[in-house]
Amino acid sequence: MTGVVLTTPRVIIRPWREEDRQPFAQMSQDPAVMRYFPNHLSLEQSHAMVDKMQQLIEENGWGFWALERQSDGAFMGLAGLHRQNSSFPNGPLVEIGWRLAQEFWHQGYAQEAAQAILTFAFERLKLAEVYAFTALCNAPSRQLMTRLGMKNCESDFDHPKLPVDHPLCRHCLYRISDLQWQQNKGR
Repeated sequence: MTGVVLTTPRVIIRPWREEDRQPFAQMSQDPAVMRYFPNHLSLEQSHAMVDKMQQLIEENGWGFWALERQSDGAFMGLAGLHRQNSSFPNGPLVEIGWRLAQEFWHQGYAQEAAQAILTFAFERLKLAEVYAFTALCNAPSRQLMTRLGMKNCESDFDHPKLPVDHPLCRHCLYRISDLQWQQNKGR
């Protein structure tokens, strides 16, 4: 599965390229994009994150991929799947996540990419379930989770990598099963 590329009518979901580093670093410094993350990424942290995401794709055949707009090749952000360990509720688990540059918000790109990734998770990886989590205050991501057919597990938790007094520490957990995904596809 190394080198998996997924496509939707408007988005290419693909491994990382060298030319993605600069727009990813810019996105990782944008206060609006990073609002629900503990901090902005320095250039070094941003490059290290790209290296790690690409390494996991090479090892597993999947991970957090780069997103490219089909119409003009613009780098849009990232989306994909990641294994989380047992320090998370219901863990170990596979999570779905996304992060887009501001100029691509409110146009349906994140949902389009996430739907393709869930299809990959259930049809190609044969996963039984996929989870998503975010800070309680992240209404945009929670709304997308709901639009994807994910259900709130009602098991809020403190993120294991954040201090308990951090304003983003408290997280919610959403889940979708293969059966729920198949039922939602018919809508």
